[in-house]
Amino acid sequence: MKGFSKLAKKLYVGGLSFDTSDSSLENLFAQVGTVDSARVIIDRDSGRSKGFGFVEMSNDSDASRAINELNGTAFEGRTITVNEARPQVDRNQQRGGYRGGNSGGYNRY
Repeated sequence: MKGFSKLAKKLYVGGLSFDTSDSSLENLFAQVGTVDSARVIIDRDSGRSKGFGFVEMSNDSDASRAINELNGTAFEGRTITVNEARPQVDRNQQRGGYRGGNSGGYNRY
């Protein structure tokens, strides 16, 4: 994978205040490197922050610097966790293939 280090690196940011916005998250990470995007995850039912988000840094060195300098620091009254985001898992595979059905033994006859 030649040139891989030039690709954007996605970071997970946990422990965010429920008042944190996309722009305030972006501003924090812009202090340590070039930010491609910053997004606080919002609960679709309540419309409130779920307390975590994702930031894409433009390269590996900016991402490493962000992890080293921001992980465990205070931001908007909370101590945040910053680490490399893991790939998203397909929810159907994560559930172990359970398909529902009538496996409980009820209504057999």
